[in-house]
Parts: sequence; structure tokens; C-alpha cells
Amino acid sequence: MERQIVSSGSPYEPVVGYSRAVRVGDRVLVSGSAPIMADGSDPPADAYGQARRCLEIVGAALREAGASLQDVVRTRAYLTNASAFDGFAKAHGEAFSEVRPVNTTVVVATLLDPRWLLEIEAEAVVTAPA
Repeated sequence: MERQIVSSGSPYEPVVGYSRAVRVGDRVLVSGSAPIMADGSDPPADAYGQARRCLEIVGAALREAGASLQDVVRTRAYLTNASAFDGFAKAHGEAFSEVRPVNTTVVVATLLDPRWLLEIEAEAVVTAPA
């Protein structure tokens, strides 16, 4: 089966040895996506804004792999504090209210950047050809 690799252009991808997303057959797996702003500015200060940014990054990776948020069957969210849940839940609900993928949300001690309140990863199954 062909393996399609999607890069975000991050300089860390070749160093760490990972991809933003990988598509194999009808499955697309998207790496944990943090609220990194395209222009290098600070991420939004609130969990809702950060979750929306994470989901924009996830959506862009899915599109590059021939998928969309509508194809998502699983999400995982890592929150640095349980108080971030409401903002995450609102953004996730807006993105997936009709799709309703399975979800696991966990609280972790910290993420790589102390400004990040959360990180989101996703898995999709595509029914249309790439």
C-alpha cells in the first residue's frame, strides 16, 4: 500500500522523524497538533481559541491527504488543566457536531511550550479515493 506523508514544514519533522500526517490506504493519522500560529505570533490565550487553531492545523493536514474533518473517526486531546475542557469542548463540538468521532481527553502535566493549553490529534477514514 502506498504511504503518503504530509509535512507541515516544521524544522522538527526531520530531526524528530515524524510527519504532520500519514495516509495509508483509507486511513489518515494526524500528529498531535499544538496551537502554533502560522506567523510565529503567540497562540490565543484561551482554550477555545487554541482548540480552534489546533483544529485548523488538523483540517489542513487532512485536506492535503485527501480527507476532511468530516472523515474523522477519533480525536485525542491533551489538556494542561481540566479548566481548559469547556473551551476545548466548544471548539470540538463546533467542528464535529454532525460527525461525532470518538474522543479521549486527558489532562497532562505540561506540553512542550508552556503557552500551550492543549494539543489535539486525529484519525480519519476516507471513503473517497485520494
